[in-house]
Amino acid sequence: MTRTSRVAFVAACSALALGLSACGSDGGGGGDDAAPIKIGIIADLTGATGDVGSPYNEGMLAYIDHINAEGGIEGRMIEADSNDYAYEVPQAEDLYRQYVNDGVVAIQGWGTGDTEALSSRVASDELPFMSGSFAETLTDPEEAPYNFVVAPTYSDQMRVALNWINEDSGGSGEVAVFHNDSPFGQAPVADGEAWIEEQGYDLGYQAYPMPGGQQNYVGLLSQAQSQGAKYIVIQNVASPAALVAKDIADQGLDMKIVCLNWCANELFITTAGEEAAEGHMLIQPFAPLVAEKEGHEVINTYLEEEGIDPATIGTSWVQGWYVMHVMAEGIREAIASGDGEVDGPAIREALETMGEIDTGGVVGDGTVEFSAESHRGSTGTGVYMAEGGQMVEVEAGATP
Repeated sequence: MTRTSRVAFVAACSALALGLSACGSDGGGGGDDAAPIKIGIIADLTGATGDVGSPYNEGMLAYIDHINAEGGIEGRMIEADSNDYAYEVPQAEDLYRQYVNDGVVAIQGWGTGDTEALSSRVASDELPFMSGSFAETLTDPEEAPYNFVVAPTYSDQMRVALNWINEDSGGSGEVAVFHNDSPFGQAPVADGEAWIEEQGYDLGYQAYPMPGGQQNYVGLLSQAQSQGAKYIVIQNVASPAALVAKDIADQGLDMKIVCLNWCANELFITTAGEEAAEGHMLIQPFAPLVAEKEGHEVINTYLEEEGIDPATIGTSWVQGWYVMHVMAEGIREAIASGDGEVDGPAIREALETMGEIDTGGVVGDGTVEFSAESHRGSTGTGVYMAEGGQMVEVEAGATP
């Protein structure tokens, strides 16, 4: 069965819920060891973060395609229902209600605003929830008992970025933080300022919201120049970050960008252009394929089998694959350690108690591990530089 037909098969099972033998029974979990495992996916394909949300979703669906082709999880297929919410919180809430009514046992979400908005409902409904948001507020089981953050938080990434800036600057400099004007963008800003004070760094620090839909960010860079900033930390997606890189190059400014997660990718480099991107730094917890980690082998095998050129696969796609892998391993453990019951509480307990989940060096310091005390899966992140049109690893597993 080809990749396209397998993905269509999964979607058809989920959308139609026919109860055919190939799809299994209509239950999302329970004790039926032949039932499909239902998972809801809230994706941004067309909204403000669709440039990275779309490949992330493709990577997630590819993982589901891969694991189902291998026989599923302990013989049970993943039945995924993936829908675009266009980065609109009310649409995410509508999809969440739909998925709950459909009997899913876990949900993959996307943005910080919607993930935080749904957190209390997720807890009440006892549904494990992972997402593309790595906000630090989601790692505390006391506050968000069913949210799990796979990668280093945005705040941990900011701390690593500031450590690098402090060293690169010789211990004194000005830092401007350009951020998406949303909960996602604001997530690490206050923690970055607190980190400078805690570490005793002699770094100036000012934050600037980035208005959307801009043709350039010359005005924002002018404000950063007035501050005396030599470093621009960007907490945003690739497209606006690339505009900043172009503006810096066009004006000949002596500024270095340090991108966090969602602009620390190949799309930033290709959109800005090799020359404009050259030398800028990328804080990226998920190793790109060019880093050639052990955990990339399964992806490369899949791509080869499906006739997909690895050069077309960016880091956001890899992120989607491995976030889905972590959830699948939690489900696998829930099946293995229980009586066949696959529901939210069983998956949560499995994730909290199963120990390290191996990612072959792809995520953080190579493994992801949760506990009942912390749902922060990793603190280590890769540090990369844009060099010759590629992401070149400078440091692996950097921690705050």
